[in-house]
Amino acid sequence: MDKFSFVGNSEIEAIDELYLRYLKDPQSIDESWRTFFKGYELARTTYGEQTSGIVDNEFKVVTLIEDYRKRGHLFTQTNPVRTRRTYTPTLDLENYKLSEADLNTVFQAGKGIGIGPATLQTIIDHLQQTYCASIGVEYSYIRRPEAVEWLRAKMENSKNLSIYTPEEQKHIYWHLTHAVGFEQFIHKKFVGQKRFSLEGAESLVPALDAVIEHGANLGIEEFIIGMPHRGRLNILTNIMRKPAERIFAEFMGERYDGNVTLGDVKYHLGFNSTITTDNGKKVALSLLPNPSHLETVGPVAEGVSRALIDNRYKGDFNKLAPIIIHGDAAVAAQGVVYETLQMSQLNGYKTGGTIHLVVNNQVGFTTNYLDARSSTYCTDIAKVTQSPIFHVNGDDAEALVHTIKMAVEYRQTFHTDVFIDILCYRRYGHNEGDEPRFTQPILYDAIAKHPNPRDLYAIDLAASGSMSKEEAKQMQQEFDKELDEKLDLAKTFQKVSIRRFFAEEWKSMRHSRPEDFHSSPITAVPAETLKQLFTKFNTLPEGKSFFKKLKKLLDDRTQMMESGKLDWALGELLAYASLAIEGHPVRLSGQDSERGTFSHRHSVYNIEDSDEKYYPLQNLDKNQAPVTVYNSHLSEYGVLGFDYGYALATPNGLTIWEAQFGDFFNVAQVIIDQYISSAEDKWALLNGLTLLLPHGYEGQGPEHSSARIERFLTLCAHNNMQIVIPTTPANLFHMHRRQVKREFTLPLIVFTPKSLLRHPKCVSSLSDMSSGAFQEVIDDHNTEPDTVLRVVLCSGKIYYDLLERKEQFDAKDIALIRVEQLYPFPAQQINKVLNRYKHAIKYLWVQEEPENMGAWNFIKNNLPELDLEQITRQASGSPAIGLNKLHILEQTEIIDKVFRKCDCDLKNKYCGLQCKVGSARKNVKVDRDVLFGEK
Repeated sequence: MDKFSFVGNSEIEAIDELYLRYLKDPQSIDESWRTFFKGYELARTTYGEQTSGIVDNEFKVVTLIEDYRKRGHLFTQTNPVRTRRTYTPTLDLENYKLSEADLNTVFQAGKGIGIGPATLQTIIDHLQQTYCASIGVEYSYIRRPEAVEWLRAKMENSKNLSIYTPEEQKHIYWHLTHAVGFEQFIHKKFVGQKRFSLEGAESLVPALDAVIEHGANLGIEEFIIGMPHRGRLNILTNIMRKPAERIFAEFMGERYDGNVTLGDVKYHLGFNSTITTDNGKKVALSLLPNPSHLETVGPVAEGVSRALIDNRYKGDFNKLAPIIIHGDAAVAAQGVVYETLQMSQLNGYKTGGTIHLVVNNQVGFTTNYLDARSSTYCTDIAKVTQSPIFHVNGDDAEALVHTIKMAVEYRQTFHTDVFIDILCYRRYGHNEGDEPRFTQPILYDAIAKHPNPRDLYAIDLAASGSMSKEEAKQMQQEFDKELDEKLDLAKTFQKVSIRRFFAEEWKSMRHSRPEDFHSSPITAVPAETLKQLFTKFNTLPEGKSFFKKLKKLLDDRTQMMESGKLDWALGELLAYASLAIEGHPVRLSGQDSERGTFSHRHSVYNIEDSDEKYYPLQNLDKNQAPVTVYNSHLSEYGVLGFDYGYALATPNGLTIWEAQFGDFFNVAQVIIDQYISSAEDKWALLNGLTLLLPHGYEGQGPEHSSARIERFLTLCAHNNMQIVIPTTPANLFHMHRRQVKREFTLPLIVFTPKSLLRHPKCVSSLSDMSSGAFQEVIDDHNTEPDTVLRVVLCSGKIYYDLLERKEQFDAKDIALIRVEQLYPFPAQQINKVLNRYKHAIKYLWVQEEPENMGAWNFIKNNLPELDLEQITRQASGSPAIGLNKLHILEQTEIIDKVFRKCDCDLKNKYCGLQCKVGSARKNVKVDRDVLFGEK
């Protein structure tokens, strides 16, 4: 074994094992090893015992080849402006106990790289070009042998090179001319204005063109693109075909034309188009709008892609491909990248493989790449999902186009993600007004002297005779003239126009109007239809064995239906089922959504002693729309972004994201701030995503009580979303149906219960669902209106706590009014109810949340005409208390403040406002210090 000291014992043992497998069954090992062992056998049978030295060297060369495949990426010529870091051991001959004397020796190992028996020099030259030139590759960690072999053969058989015709080279140059020329034109015409230019990474434009052109040839009909702001204007013009005059108008504009309220900066806007490729194929392109939270758009693009694959392409992953463009600092550091990658092979979220293009300009804002990550490469995260990674010199446009084509073919073949790390630079600072030499003097000294990719390629083409310098110059001049003409046209525009995103998909939907919220449409379903649907999803198929507790659950549901008292789960399931048979697809995803966090839903039945599942809501009718419920991985940010994207591309459907506990949305706050609450104002986007956020104080501590109602209410304006707290199964039923039955749509935030899922009072009759509509406000019908002196307004679970006390005292002189919709605020509906109580002298708002949380401040501001008093927990920095016993004391105190007790002749029982002793007590918020004896 000393002969092989240059490799580890594990590699020697692995080669021995491969050889034994070869002798037993040659087809059981990789083709490259099969070829090598054929040569070894030939040498052994030809030369006998004289071959020991030759064989030793053959093994050394085989190990050298393997190291090029595994580690060649560390020794490439991929960095256009920096000297790359050094790594040891190198691939030098002495590290393999080979020497220059061996360079002219012929080795059978050459067969393993597709060149036949060859000298060591020829083998090294071949490997250098394949693995260490302008393209570096990482793929040895992939655990699919067929994928590894596919990549190896593709690269080694071609030396990782494509031979381009002069016409193809001119095509690449044409795109570089447009990419470089566009940036230079804006820099000259709009001095000092931010644009987050692509300069230094202009080869991204021919790269994207190659994705689209080659992808179309492979059967892809649509691409969904997500990217940050850097280079967006260039991509919009030169790839998406957004008219340049529209972009120029955005630099000069003063007013918007159309349905956009506030708008956004030009380098955040999206665009849809359909282009025709050089081969005459029509391809749909969508570049999603994106905020400055760089990687936020990634999961959104994946969700849009999956929705279109499901609904437009009937599940065919070959027809649509997502493209995500990253910056190097962002892809390495933003956690949502990891969350999104972990979705890539999950049944409910996969999109057939994403093309990831990393614009690696080697600096994040002002931070050097050495301070931006701990990993060797910014793309190391791709190894988590065994995605191949290509590192390409951004100045070598031909190498980049070659890599792009290979990546698209790999995606279409294996349906996994592929990463292309484009090593380039950023010619200016973070924006065009920054001075990068403050923080990166050495790098920017090199960049200042470095020619752009267009000019470098022009030199190469002139040297090869493919295109003269005069032709190159003429192409540049023609493009500059075209841009001048478009600038003149832009100066004639009076307003900035933002095209509606996904206009065709959303053509049947309009933006909402204030009068839309004065009442809800009728969303009833005939009782007979509901009974039939119930029978369908509540019946187990024959011949399958199910968990006995599931059978009891279904029996209990049957009894509910017969008794006419339907619980929360039945209201929800009937809503989904009724929508599905009416042609509306339903998608629900979240952590544990199949069963439900609180074991109430059971929308998927697991078959005993197997991994098989039965989906009752998918077996309602042969013509129904799909109903899919997915347990997500343990992610909020990524999954909420995905489901927002899914809803964006599913106007006719009900798309729901469910939090395990309501406050878990905290981790996805960016999606709520940047998309759900503001996308219509910024980008004129319509989206009907529904969020289910379990909320309610049951003594489960700070993290499992409050879904932070106050945060959502703070974001409400211009009827941008709906905030709802339904308290009955019927209202939940109508709420879900209302979401897809109107001519407009808005995001819907639902604060759902926990304990009410099984509360004996939280039930509805079938007639409540077979008639009527969603009720924004629910009046108290157990009152004598003329005797009511005290009106209590509340939302959510606390209503049932108040109801229990009211029924205990039979207090018909107090009205409990439920505000089921907080926003858009139902002022008319509330006033209509309040008008019933002409003699009321006190109005209370009661909530479980602390005074500075919940809906109190919002309600107070929206009912200024009422002398409204609050009963709440004391203001706090934490949503709830940790000890259950203290929680009960607080909750009891809240109820006691509403149903006041006194020492009058009623013997400490409720006496309303008629007792002078009782009415003299001040109605104040719960004081924790007094309650817990701390004062």
